[in-house]
This record gives sequence, C-alpha cells and structure tokens, in this order.
Amino acid sequence: MTLPRQLRGGLVAALVLAAADAVAAQSAGTAPIANSQDTVQAGTASLRALDTLQGRTEDLTLRVGETVRFGQLDIELDACRVPREAPESDAYAFLKIRDLREAQPRFSGWMFASSPALSALDHPRYDVWVLSCSNP
Repeated sequence: MTLPRQLRGGLVAALVLAAADAVAAQSAGTAPIANSQDTVQAGTASLRALDTLQGRTEDLTLRVGETVRFGQLDIELDACRVPREAPESDAYAFLKIRDLREAQPRFSGWMFASSPALSALDHPRYDVWVLSCSNP
C-alpha cells in the first residue's frame, strides 16, 4: 500500500519536528524525567565508573554543577532527584559525559539507579552508572 505524496510529506514533517523537539529538550538543560513519580531535588550523586580495559572501578561523588574526570571522560552532574515518598528507593541523575578525544558528548540525559541499562553510556571502554542521590 502506497500513501499519497501529501500524506507522506506531512508524516515526514511531523517525525522531523518530534525528533527536533526531543533533541532540543535534552540539549536545553535538564529535560523532565519521563515518569509520573513525584520527586525532590538532591544535592549530591554517587556514581560508579568502570574502566573495562584496566578492570578498574571507582566510586565518584559529585555535587550538582560539578564535573569530575575518570580516565578520558569528563562527567558532569546537572541534576539529581529522588522519589518524594521513598528517597532510598531510587535515584535519577541528569549527566553529561564527554570523551576528551571527541567533540560531541557521549551521553546527555537521565540515568536511573534502579534501571542502569534503560539509559546507559555507550562507550567501548568506559561504563558509568548511578548508585544514589542524597543531600550532603
């Protein structure tokens, strides 16, 4: 079945606009968390970083707005949130992760402590995941 040319053009335009909105939301700072849970801000995040080549892990503690270096990665914490009703149950961190050898960030978005594979860093050597968020 072939769609009429006008319908195809409208469908393509709608898809392009939706993709542009998604990219703009992520690059314009911290996009809202895509779930219905009521959350509160936390000031610090605990992350774990893994260098798969050297078999080395390191626990990192970052304050919101801080950037740390792990190997060839710069890891910046833009926001950290926890569920209002049960702060220990999960943690959501908005991270920007950049490989120093590349112009574009490798990752920019929310990572979830309870589901690390849901939104993960795609890097051949390094892995980073959220452990928790808290207030100092």
